[in-house]
Amino acid sequence: MCGISGFLDPAPNPRLSEFSMLATRMADTLVSRGPDDNGVWVDQTHGIGLAHRRLSVIDLSPSGRQPMLSADGRFVLVYNGELYNFQELRADLEAHGHVFRGNSDSEVLLEACAAWGIEQTVRRCLGMFAFGLWDRQEHCLTLVRDRIGIKPLYWARFGQVFLFGSELKALRAHPCFETQLDRDMVIPFLRYNYIPAPHSIYRDVYKLEPGCMLQVRSQHEPHITRYWDLNQVAQQGTTAPLQADDGQTLDQLALDQLETLLSDAVQRRMVADVPLGAFLSGGIDSSAIVALMQQHSSRPIKTFTIGFQEADRDESQYAQQIAHHLGTDHQTLVVEPSHAVDLLPRLPTWYDEPFADTSQVPTCFVSHLARQEVTVSLSGDGGDELFGGYKRYIKAAKTWDKVSQIPRPVRTMLAQSIGVLPPLLENVQSLARKPISRLVKHTHQFSRALSLDTADFHDRQLWRRWEDPARLVIDADATAVQQSDDLTRRTAPDSLADIVSQMQFADILSYLPDNNLTKVDRASMGVSLEVRVPILDHRIVEFTWTLPAHMKIRNGQGKWLLRQLLYKYVPHELVERPKQGFGVPLSGWLRGPLREWAEELLSEQALCKTGVFNSALVRQKWTEHIAGTSDWKRPLWNVLMFQAWHNRWM
Repeated sequence: MCGISGFLDPAPNPRLSEFSMLATRMADTLVSRGPDDNGVWVDQTHGIGLAHRRLSVIDLSPSGRQPMLSADGRFVLVYNGELYNFQELRADLEAHGHVFRGNSDSEVLLEACAAWGIEQTVRRCLGMFAFGLWDRQEHCLTLVRDRIGIKPLYWARFGQVFLFGSELKALRAHPCFETQLDRDMVIPFLRYNYIPAPHSIYRDVYKLEPGCMLQVRSQHEPHITRYWDLNQVAQQGTTAPLQADDGQTLDQLALDQLETLLSDAVQRRMVADVPLGAFLSGGIDSSAIVALMQQHSSRPIKTFTIGFQEADRDESQYAQQIAHHLGTDHQTLVVEPSHAVDLLPRLPTWYDEPFADTSQVPTCFVSHLARQEVTVSLSGDGGDELFGGYKRYIKAAKTWDKVSQIPRPVRTMLAQSIGVLPPLLENVQSLARKPISRLVKHTHQFSRALSLDTADFHDRQLWRRWEDPARLVIDADATAVQQSDDLTRRTAPDSLADIVSQMQFADILSYLPDNNLTKVDRASMGVSLEVRVPILDHRIVEFTWTLPAHMKIRNGQGKWLLRQLLYKYVPHELVERPKQGFGVPLSGWLRGPLREWAEELLSEQALCKTGVFNSALVRQKWTEHIAGTSDWKRPLWNVLMFQAWHNRWM
């Protein structure tokens, strides 16, 4: 895995040494993504600078160095990712006479683009990637991001200067970067923990969306096209669903196909020239990945998990039981509050825009643990989105079944009536000093559910962090609240009639890449660990859209099909338990070992210095949390992460 960056500047050209120094400065901000090697390629005549930081995983020799020039001298590549079918692509190119200099997937990608064109090549690529390709003949820069958004890619244009990079810090290193906070993006961050693509925390700085390709020439506006479209995938899957024949049941056919696809995806992701292991939480997704890895390995797979001293948050014993059953070489790190205190100062640097999923903390710890032994780790991310694993899917379906029976005018009237209760309950709570925040929360949710149409359920209205962020953000644009919902809603195809499919569709486009995959990418690359995600092989993503709903959720339980696969390798009793999530005992930590850190960020002085939040509202929630009358850990964590980020970068 690597870090990439570059710029295109048509202005009067400085000396070559200055161009090289500028490209190097951008890349050096990404050293944790690529600690093994670095390189730059510049052409000051045409204003292009490309830079690369390398984490050597495939072909550790100098022949894998980047930036890399194609054999015909026309193209220059900077690439971050892994192609899991590069050997097949290489064989195809060799059959047509191409001779390779080394054994890297980077060279295969480069020469394939030169031979077949960029779009045809990426359509044939199986893997995770973000890359920049400079065409020396057409003087055109092309950026491409993988279908699901596993690898990040940012871009911006300031005047005539175009910038791109794996992380925002690389763009910031260029002198033309304008550090302007986009206050409107604070709203979706407070609601959903992340800033939805294509936006970033900075004005006029963007994420290239998954499945997209951007092309830009000097003094021309960037042009973005989509080479893979989940909308089309979902429509094709629902119009041509999986069908059984020849006496085989649909359940068995689906199970056989899933096992074939996932086993192949896992095996392909075990190819590496460095030590390899896997995250093992003990849940359905990671257990299935590790079970298939062990099937493909003659030696015990190295597996890693974390635990907590707090018994109600510790699931490490479940991971240990599954590791013992599968015969893996397992390691557990018990996380103590002191570990969190040491980690917190690093989070704003690794997540270089505000990010507030609390599971970022354990993800950082398990990444650090794994990096002590391996350079590559496989992960089970994606199972919830593809196979209906989130509790909120089931909850939303049940809620809508009930709510939709009530005529819309009646629902609207009830919503308005019930909507006045939460403020009253909050006042009662304040006077009585009793923790009734759960009742407040559920009243808010029920009121919102009554006012929603079916198409609105998939914007995660039922689990916002801040109910009314416009009150919290000073000088917030009133329309920014609705716009923030629109960014995550993502209109699903008409063929997706059920609530769960609509929510899955929105999650795969927004929550998965912008929250979950961002969380894993920054946590792992912060310690120079490459994480691969077999479940998000695009062939599996496309397969899941051909499945009927009961293959995902059956008898009130999610991931039905994935569970059936896991049962072939692990006994029921080792995996059948309530889903807990990958979290930390944050409530107690904020009242105890993290209190001093949090108080410093949430003080009246600190909040006024930042100048973004209504300090009275924040201080009220912080006081209630410390007193134990309410549990505001999640909304407070959002403010804390923003404050920490602002202190580091603004």
